Amino acid sequence: MTTTIQTPVPTRQLTAEAAVTTAQRTIEYRQLPAPVPAPGTAVIRMNTVTLCGTDAHIWDDDYATELPIIQGHEAAGTIVELDPTDAGQGFSVGDRVVICPMFYCGTCHACSVGRVNACREMSVYGCYEDGSLVSRQAVPLANLHRLPGGLPVDLAPLVEPISIAMQACQRGRPVAGEKVLVNGAGPIGVLAVTYLKDLGCEVAVADMNQARLELAAACGADRPFLVAGAFPAADQADELAAWTDGNGPSLIIDATGAPVSVATAIDLVATAGRVVCVGISDRQLSFDMRKLATKEIDLLGSRNSENLFDQSADLLNRYQQTLRQLITHRFAFHDLDRAFTTLIDPAAGVGKIAIDFPGEN
Repeated sequence: MTTTIQTPVPTRQLTAEAAVTTAQRTIEYRQLPAPVPAPGTAVIRMNTVTLCGTDAHIWDDDYATELPIIQGHEAAGTIVELDPTDAGQGFSVGDRVVICPMFYCGTCHACSVGRVNACREMSVYGCYEDGSLVSRQAVPLANLHRLPGGLPVDLAPLVEPISIAMQACQRGRPVAGEKVLVNGAGPIGVLAVTYLKDLGCEVAVADMNQARLELAAACGADRPFLVAGAFPAADQADELAAWTDGNGPSLIIDATGAPVSVATAIDLVATAGRVVCVGISDRQLSFDMRKLATKEIDLLGSRNSENLFDQSADLLNRYQQTLRQLITHRFAFHDLDRAFTTLIDPAAGVGKIAIDFPGEN
């Protein structure tokens, strides 16, 4: 349900329109005072925000956050205002930028060892504090990344999920020529395929959805495996064995969040191999602990990214025509009800949903 509420606006010539998730599946459009740039911040006129599964959970009031909140953590726009003290300090009005939504404390153990993506006190725009589904947003300059010249701003929000996929892959220490299995051909899995292929790996991908596998193949996957029941089926096990000389993949990226998929990865991975879990689930995982020790497996978690936005933007810029296929649906900012309803519809064939702001794209 969407409603429009006019709230009093203090005297200023500009306003910002925000989409506020106020209750389960309820969005209100509100007119707010436009942000004023403080030193060290810029005002961004939003161009495009993309949605992911986390957004669906927040909209459904099924996430560890408090409503009301302005959602949106995958966002790109244009700088329209800077504080005068920041003139000539690296950014200019008119710069096209992508927003890193993550904030970290800098003092907890994770931060002290450079793992800021796992900060104990982490906050994220659109998840734990107001985000980017707003026409204008004030953002610290430290959280802005200028877009490569050839990268369209309507595609740029994909930089954020690319950074998630890139972090997961880097946790697994991939090397050129390595045989890698990616479980799950959703957006993160497909982006992992693209990055791994860019590194020179051979990549297989497994998923229950044929259309997703076809997209993964278009993004470079060498061997798509359709999962129908237990994976791998006998013929798939034979193919995996032949492909890996009987060793199993030396690296497996699990982007499903399904406990059975992770347990299978532990079974399939080569001795001394690595399994990286980037899919998220609250369900319990059960596996044979003997395999963890006797195979000497590295079982790794992956969360957010360690300041990988510039690398991610470069990858997106180089593969933009291929990765544009990930955006399967586009909706206007004032059509968020339909966007979120589509996002949760299993029959809609959603890859990524893009939200375009009025007059921007």
